[in-house]
Amino acid sequence: MGARVTRAFRNFNLENRAEREISKIKPSTAPKHPSTYSALREQLSQHPEIKEEISRKDNKLLSLLKDVYVDSRDPVPSLPVKDAEPQQEPKEFRLPIGRHIDKNIMDIPKGKITVVEALTLLNDHKLSPGTWTAEKIAQEYHLELKDVNSLLKYFVTFEVKILPPKDRKAMQST
Repeated sequence: MGARVTRAFRNFNLENRAEREISKIKPSTAPKHPSTYSALREQLSQHPEIKEEISRKDNKLLSLLKDVYVDSRDPVPSLPVKDAEPQQEPKEFRLPIGRHIDKNIMDIPKGKITVVEALTLLNDHKLSPGTWTAEKIAQEYHLELKDVNSLLKYFVTFEVKILPPKDRKAMQST
């Protein structure tokens, strides 16, 4: 019932309202900056044909515009579109290694390590490089050998070194 009432108000006196809107004076151009008035008047006084050119219609361009017809269609895909995404291979996971097990991390993808594990393996390799070789680390943490070699070459754990002041003699320990 409400739609009928709304439609009646919307369509009431529609023709008269449309005719009144059409017969209104068309909006004028935007006002020009006061500094351009004198320049425009000067140009129009020197070249009166400009005003005629502005108001003249070009019949050739109008006829070309009438010949333009735009028809839009979606292109047909050359390859058939698959609805289902390709299934991903199931990833292999491993449990965290070491004594600092984070309760939020349940399983780690093979080929990845946590920050704690990275610091642990770097420290172990630094303390005993003979037992913790790159091959053993790669096997233990399920990593690739080239990644482990790069990790051992370019990353080091922090070391604290206390340097004696230059002006005093270093204390000798007994």
